[in-house]
Amino acid sequence: MAYAADQRTVSIDQYNYALTNFRIAHDEVEKQRRQLEEQERQVATLRDRISTLEGNSLTRGPQVNNRGTSSVDDQSIRVRPSTHAASRLAAHINRWAGELVRAPNVPLNQLRDAILTDLYGYPVQDPNMPPSIQVQNLLRHILSESIAEGIINCLIVTNSTEANVHLTRIHDNLFSRDPLVACVWRRQTFSAAVESFTPEMGANILQENMRALSALLAPAERPMQELHEILNAAYGFSRMLHAGQSGSSMDAFYRAFVPELGHPLDPGQLELTRRCMKSERGEVDTVGATVFPGLVKVTLAPPGGLGAKEDGSNTLSTVVRRAQVICQCALVGLATPQPTPAPPM
Repeated sequence: MAYAADQRTVSIDQYNYALTNFRIAHDEVEKQRRQLEEQERQVATLRDRISTLEGNSLTRGPQVNNRGTSSVDDQSIRVRPSTHAASRLAAHINRWAGELVRAPNVPLNQLRDAILTDLYGYPVQDPNMPPSIQVQNLLRHILSESIAEGIINCLIVTNSTEANVHLTRIHDNLFSRDPLVACVWRRQTFSAAVESFTPEMGANILQENMRALSALLAPAERPMQELHEILNAAYGFSRMLHAGQSGSSMDAFYRAFVPELGHPLDPGQLELTRRCMKSERGEVDTVGATVFPGLVKVTLAPPGGLGAKEDGSNTLSTVVRRAQVICQCALVGLATPQPTPAPPM
């Protein structure tokens, strides 16, 4: 039986041409493989860098950025207040108010009237001399409100009040659209923020929130100097909140709140610094003074989902640090002055 094999041959030139093309293709594939590996390494490096900047690295505990301020997260706000910057700031405020009351440059009733004038927006005058503890805690209250509204709730980035108000509005608009974009914008903006308060910036805050009281204290050099130091420390605390590296705040930001005088005690929002005898007896008591602002974490609810409001606003506020207050009965049994009716026009 004969077997015929089908033999197909190519010329040596064709063979060399095919082999050359194969080598070229192999080199190109190898080159692309190395490029992909390099891209993967760069992406991994970039992810590590972003993780470090956003505080999502494996190392736990407060992160320290190049501004020298520690990061903050909800756990540190609730559980570790003694090591938190808020406690140091609250102690600074209390010390300032106590020293001012012990050696006032004006009568205590004038201090009280100036505070109430700033709080209520119209002149308040009462010739009766108040107890020192009442004035001390009213000083803490007005300063807490000034820090909350003038510093924490306003993104202070530049030394221009108008620019800061404009930047705060930009952030609010960004947050209403995309919280993550707002977070990145906020942190990048604060990375280039002013380092500390200038005297002009402090004067603007006082003029806006403590006009009557600051005018009364202006002749006293030391209290005013310490007051500016408190505002500068409050600004550092605000920067820590808004530019913190906590991963838990990627889709949220913090705002401060101060309960009004005479506000009913609410355990979900308020933390008493002293015992309230009336509450222990089951009686209703109210806020005598706020000694340090509370903090809420603002998040965005899904459109039309749980938490969406009828007016179209879908922001949710969760209390992560209750405001520290003193009730009325704790102020030596003396009621904190209540707002009187506004003078007729």
